[in-house]
Amino acid sequence: MTKPEIAWDLSVVFPSVTDPSIEKAIEFIQKAADDLVTNYQGKIIKFSSKELLKLLQDYEIYLVEIRNLGMFARLTFAGNMTIPESQKLNDRVSKLQANLSKKLAFMNLEIGKLVHSKPELITDATLVNYKHYLERLKRAVPHQLSEVEEQLIIEKDQFGLSGWSQLQSKWLNTRIFEVEVEGEKKKLPYGKANSLLPHPDRATRKSANQAIYQLLKEDGELFTSALRNITNDWINVTKRRKYDSEMHASLIANDIDQKTIDSLLKTIDESSHIYRRYLQLKAKLLGLPKLANYDIVAPLPDAPDITYDYEKAKELCISAYSKFDEEYAFGTKDMFEKNRVDASARFGKRSGAFCSSWFKGQSAFILQSYNDSLSGVYTLAHELGHATHDYYFTREQTILNTSIPMIVAETASIFGELLITDLLLSQAQSDKEKIAIISRVLDGAGMAAFQVTARAWFEQDMYDAINRGEFLDYETISEFWTKNRDRIYGDAIEWLDVMDAEWTMKGHYYMANFRFYNYPYVYGQLFVYALYQKYLEDEKDFIPKFKKVLAAGSSVSPKEIGDVFGLDISDPEFWKLGIKRFKYFVDEFEKLLK
Repeated sequence: MTKPEIAWDLSVVFPSVTDPSIEKAIEFIQKAADDLVTNYQGKIIKFSSKELLKLLQDYEIYLVEIRNLGMFARLTFAGNMTIPESQKLNDRVSKLQANLSKKLAFMNLEIGKLVHSKPELITDATLVNYKHYLERLKRAVPHQLSEVEEQLIIEKDQFGLSGWSQLQSKWLNTRIFEVEVEGEKKKLPYGKANSLLPHPDRATRKSANQAIYQLLKEDGELFTSALRNITNDWINVTKRRKYDSEMHASLIANDIDQKTIDSLLKTIDESSHIYRRYLQLKAKLLGLPKLANYDIVAPLPDAPDITYDYEKAKELCISAYSKFDEEYAFGTKDMFEKNRVDASARFGKRSGAFCSSWFKGQSAFILQSYNDSLSGVYTLAHELGHATHDYYFTREQTILNTSIPMIVAETASIFGELLITDLLLSQAQSDKEKIAIISRVLDGAGMAAFQVTARAWFEQDMYDAINRGEFLDYETISEFWTKNRDRIYGDAIEWLDVMDAEWTMKGHYYMANFRFYNYPYVYGQLFVYALYQKYLEDEKDFIPKFKKVLAAGSSVSPKEIGDVFGLDISDPEFWKLGIKRFKYFVDEFEKLLK
């Protein structure tokens, strides 16, 4: 029997990709951008608080419409990338956004200079809604160049530095890998070969790892050249913009300070033995003396064959969120009732899963190809966490207060995973089922918190080497990778020789002017685990504070979020709360194995 199509209803945004209302929206957006240039460019530095307020309100009118159109174009394309009209609209809107972004680059530059020269504006009662937005702009001012220089960098990188990312992506997606799948040799593209890494058959997992990384290693000089150029370029940018360190720009973007990140990563370093303990327990469960690298996220033997159809997954998510707080589940229920989730697999649909905030509709849209698995339930619960976050801040904030930094963006989504975990464990019918659930949690959290920390250390090692005058060749980069990998994994894992090339396929290292993409995920994972500990200690006190934090959007800093709960995020003791929650799962896993 064919399953009914579970598709989102985007007609509430625009009736269709060819509807005349889209042309009207584009005309409105272009005029709004032109008006911003005419009315404000070159004039902002002398503004009073009332004039600045009018500017920000005009800017927000433009932002609401450009983001609304951009979201619609992206989502219609993601739902089916084979439809020519959707492709055409997505391409057109992407170019429009890029051009208008360049045209309005003066806005943040000039506003930043204004509040830097008149810091009293930040605390002016007239601008109370924009206080933290203005604080963030002020923090960036000492590192900004002239408007012409900023535009030149954008133009230079568009066809220069950005080419490395395109090359790396194209290399991965145009190579064929020879993998032995359950004894049968197959030639597979990267996506299919990569999907075999968690295959139930150990020999298949090993073959997929060997095939992928052997080919990457053979072309190691290509990736070395890319990373050498990107890292050297970033060191030049760091000096030119007068950043304190190679991480400084990322700290500003994430609205955080070095002390807090140092405290976070130090806590991970000191706690990695807990993760290794889990890996040793998993080896025991798999009947192995030691895990190989291709066993780290391997499925468990004899795990219960439980399927969760989409209706069951919906029921579980609503129940988990309602159990936490009935009002908190409003967004989850609304997402399902109003068809905001696109869950069916179909030809041409974008792979993966994401949640897109819909500010104008005070809602969100989720894309996922649901597959009736435990992993599918977790993905849905995770994305519904993002949607819940959107439901709260779109009702309380104006659009300039919705630029959530990466370190905060995963708060409600990871919290949603913990809510679904507690519910599933309470309903589990056997120890085997509980083992499968907890292993799934520890596999994901272990990678996000511990393995990703090694990636941050690795990136810093490259900059340190260049600053010492060293040349980055393939061997040097690979040594940095394995050194930091082993700092986390110790002797708990046996690695294939080709795994020294693992760094080559991490796409974020190749992004232009986007460094240290890694530690925000570590922060998000441990931050939420720490908050969950606080929730378990005093549920009644915690719940209203948590909702307040979600509703705040980006109107408060991560430090102020910690303050709401009476927690100091720069203190290692705070991060140890997160480790405590991770250790709880490891302890429970061990008990179940006895």
